[in-house]
Amino acid sequence: MMTESVLDYPRPPRLEASVHRIRVVFAGQLIAETKRACRVLETYHPPCYYIPREDVREEYLVASTRSSFCEFKGSASYWSVRVDDRVSRDAAWSYETPVPPFEPIRGYLAFYPSRVDECWVDDELVEAQPGDFYGGWITSWITGPIKGGPGTRGW
Repeated sequence: MMTESVLDYPRPPRLEASVHRIRVVFAGQLIAETKRACRVLETYHPPCYYIPREDVREEYLVASTRSSFCEFKGSASYWSVRVDDRVSRDAAWSYETPVPPFEPIRGYLAFYPSRVDECWVDDELVEAQPGDFYGGWITSWITGPIKGGPGTRGW
């Protein structure tokens, strides 16, 4: 795999189709699996993978009251993941009415690697982007510096 530097990613962010197999696991259950993900690339951020809703096991999703606004993508809705007694609050987000450049990810779900048990890109277990605000997926081919740790929010 060729390395990618987050310094080469654009701002405003770019949306592109992913060629990778993406999986999300929580409480021993496969929550999502797809080869049809899109990824968003933005300066200083590892990619966020957006999974088509048809490839997510919606029986494990619970709508949250949380919302946020991205200057590039629009208003985000949040989803908790529940498997039996285990719940991860606001573990995923979606753009139900994104701005036009991000229309292809309407209704797709992105998961925080830090709020589920496992996120995979192909056969690589990802590392979560530092901090609790961003949801990027760090793999061995992503190089930094990566935003999210203490003192980086204003980058």
